[in-house]
Amino acid sequence: MTSLVRTETIPIPSGDTEILAYLAEPSRPGRFGAVVVIQEVFGVNSHIREVAERIAGAGYVAIAPHIYHRQAPGFEAGYTTEDLEQGRRYKQGTRAAELLADLEGAIARLYTKPNVISGGVGCIGFCFGGHVAYLAATLAEVKATASFYGAGIATMTPGGGEPTLSRTAEIKGTLYGFFGEKDPLISSEEVNQIEAALTDHGVPHQLFRYPDAEHGFFCDQRYSYNPEAARDAWEQVLQLFKTTLPTEQ
Repeated sequence: MTSLVRTETIPIPSGDTEILAYLAEPSRPGRFGAVVVIQEVFGVNSHIREVAERIAGAGYVAIAPHIYHRQAPGFEAGYTTEDLEQGRRYKQGTRAAELLADLEGAIARLYTKPNVISGGVGCIGFCFGGHVAYLAATLAEVKATASFYGAGIATMTPGGGEPTLSRTAEIKGTLYGFFGEKDPLISSEEVNQIEAALTDHGVPHQLFRYPDAEHGFFCDQRYSYNPEAARDAWEQVLQLFKTTLPTEQ
């Protein structure tokens, strides 16, 4: 990344343990809003680090917790079939309560930084991280959530129990959802269920559906990358954070 952004890997608290997180922040002086970045099943890999750096370049402090840390510290993978199978195995080992503890730990660590403005954070997640972002939206400190193609929101929750969608009433901030209409993992019916739940519970939201986009359309390392959809979605994300998060001092 350019000299405009500073990066490092740091430990953060999570319940009664610690996990690692990738931190990207503006290198210039100032105080900034903060954003939690949630990985795909492929770990905190180069794509997720790049997203964190892009967010930092836009004027926020970004942190990407390693949510597989309990099972596979430092795990990151590419986008082969074998990588996908391995990442899905680790996904099956996650639990909603532990994931929320990871996210709370990331937020707590952000608030210890003198260049972070307290008063609420943003959250962005992709693939499995898009599902976890919907969970994160239930946390009181999360004021804005960008959930990208999170499969299973309407049908399950990590570790078992009622579907994550059943927690929609707990969301206090604004939620944007991004879906490809050619995504084989998320049906239009599921997207409709998500929109209905957000509407029924009065959650400020917008859902963006891209007719020619598949699963993973935002990631330029995947075969399904769709530059037009990715460009539009990024503009929407920046607008979401600009209008909901504390501003630079």
